[in-house]
Amino acid sequence: MRIRATVAAVTGALALSAFAVPAAQADGSAISREDTAKVLDAAHAAAKSGSRVAAAAADAPYALDASISNVKINSGKAIVAGTTKKVSVPTSFTLTHGADVDIEAADFIVDLEIYKGSYEEPDNYLFGDLYPTCTAVSTTVATCKGTIDAYPGEGELYNSDAGAWSANAYAIAFNGEDPSAADFDITKVGVAEQAKVGSTSLQRYSKLTVNASPEPVKKGKTITVTGALTRANWETNKYAGYTVQSVKLQFKKKGSSTYTDVKTVKSGSAGALKTTVKAAADGYFRYNFAGTTTTPAVKAAGDFVDVK
Repeated sequence: MRIRATVAAVTGALALSAFAVPAAQADGSAISREDTAKVLDAAHAAAKSGSRVAAAAADAPYALDASISNVKINSGKAIVAGTTKKVSVPTSFTLTHGADVDIEAADFIVDLEIYKGSYEEPDNYLFGDLYPTCTAVSTTVATCKGTIDAYPGEGELYNSDAGAWSANAYAIAFNGEDPSAADFDITKVGVAEQAKVGSTSLQRYSKLTVNASPEPVKKGKTITVTGALTRANWETNKYAGYTVQSVKLQFKKKGSSTYTDVKTVKSGSAGALKTTVKAAADGYFRYNFAGTTTTPAVKAAGDFVDVK
């Protein structure tokens, strides 16, 4: 089961709450998301001025000597999600820590998440199915790799989630403490958390079609070129028209390898595209959409017209 996490203001600090929490990580790790949420909640409650940095206090974890840098999400490319299939993109970062922090301990975890909206009150969160894994390159530095996983078919995304996202990261050293035990001592658990360590964008997968007719056509006669620009609707899990968008009609003459612009067409109701041109030579027509911040660029496959 996946968690859908949100952050809410609680007595001037911040608390992490989960809509659903699994018993353990899918990889069999002894540390579950429920365990991390419990510790982060305590750290946030003890934070000053809503900073989400654990302060020295009773019933709160101590500040762990660790930091995260060099964050890369999907190699700098946007995350593009369709209507139903799981989307998984790679993440990587550098973990710098004190020599006394045992990053190889079974109960040491580090994680990178992305969030939409503000850090204090995000609209949505995404993270990996598994915690990232780290490889030590020195006694105080490690390189880490993980994933960000999204399940649009399971209601994880809203259409309003498309656009810019930020990343936050945290490391927790449980140091042998069991959060489910009656004698759990949270003051022996170390936490380091950072906001805005990176950024990415989430886009709604797009589709583009084209049909040029009639075929064949006499030279000088009218060719009607239709098509449709659609994109993923994460709330219905179907594709819907992307309206009032500028789309270029392009033509590639038979024997050529290059498309040239013919005209720009605006998408109408249901993303419909329609225009006319005069038949001049054998070749391929296609529509080409440049994309927006919420929707990726897409090109239709060329439709061949035989001009007699």
